[in-house]
Amino acid sequence: LSQPWLRSVAVVSGATMLIEKSDCMRIENDLKLDFKDVLIRPKRSTLKSRAEVSLERRFVMKHSGQTMRCVPVVVANMDTVGTFEMAVAMAEYGSLVAIHKHYTVDEWQIFVQKYPQVAANNVMISAGTGKSDLEKLDAILSVCPEIKTICLDVANGYSEFFVETVSAVRKRWPQHTIVAGNVVTNEMTEELILKGADIVKVGIGPGSVCTTRKQTGVGYPQVSAVIECADAAHGLGGFVIADGGITCPGDAAKAFGAGADMIMVGGLVSGTDESAGQVITQPDGTKIKLFYGMSSSTAMTKHTGGVAEYRSSEGKTVQVKYKGPVSNVIKDLLGGLRSSCTYVGALSIKEVPKRTTFVRVTQQLNTVFGTSDIGLVPGGAEKTNSAISDSKK
Repeated sequence: LSQPWLRSVAVVSGATMLIEKSDCMRIENDLKLDFKDVLIRPKRSTLKSRAEVSLERRFVMKHSGQTMRCVPVVVANMDTVGTFEMAVAMAEYGSLVAIHKHYTVDEWQIFVQKYPQVAANNVMISAGTGKSDLEKLDAILSVCPEIKTICLDVANGYSEFFVETVSAVRKRWPQHTIVAGNVVTNEMTEELILKGADIVKVGIGPGSVCTTRKQTGVGYPQVSAVIECADAAHGLGGFVIADGGITCPGDAAKAFGAGADMIMVGGLVSGTDESAGQVITQPDGTKIKLFYGMSSSTAMTKHTGGVAEYRSSEGKTVQVKYKGPVSNVIKDLLGGLRSSCTYVGALSIKEVPKRTTFVRVTQQLNTVFGTSDIGLVPGGAEKTNSAISDSKK
């Protein structure tokens, strides 16, 4: 058995049979959980009202040394929702927007001049690993010194080239906070933090308009990914963003319970006034807006002229019912989070992981009357399943 590719030798009817060993494939038998697999166990609480709960967090970054104070909800850097208009609206609630990377330097300058406080406290500037992306990043940061946070975003954060890019950007901009991702495992979370990331984005394939799992078979259940990556990050003084799969306030609460420091949403805020695109009125009078993943054929056709011959689309385009102002969605989200805190006795969102016990379940909701709600949300927009069930990417 000196050959490494042999598992064992078996003798059958006097003949020797070699059984080949695979050095590549292995199976992890540990159970991995997603949002649909768990609920949060309620606990004794001394809180008298949801109004007593604080949703604000204060973060001191490992590498940049910057202090960030925010309500830890981040809108994703997708060109449909990661807009300047969204940033102004989210700033009203103390939250952030990762601005998509397709704005020009001039557009950034105009925005920063008009909204300097929003630029300083409520936005992240996004870039990939391409030369043109990094050149634009340098150009924007050079003329817009108010911006403090960089979001380095790729679908596959396991690339050695991506790790090198994080390290290079850290050296180039040592006093800026760097968000990097996406990954779903502890060892890569540690690698990115050691190479210069202050915050790691966690999630591969959980979003409503992401088809990575379908196209590649690659992914990781989001609750388990957040638990494992948060543990790794916190051990090194870093933080994590749970990116994707959040379809409702309950999912957001579970993400925070799993250890996420922030959550990132996309589909949840799609279809709003502040999202890009025109409101389309269909023949039956229904109003919709388009929402698509950034690896979809729609996005690639828009920004690069089409899907390259060597790859496939890993996103899809959907119609989302028009929801009105994003404030409708955010008030519902933050209200749900406050309520979740009261159920587990957490005075602040920071305390939620310490107060969380997950129970595994086989059913989340009672659907005897379906999942739609014909009631009205603030602002008069009809609240239906299609308006609240979309998630990021």
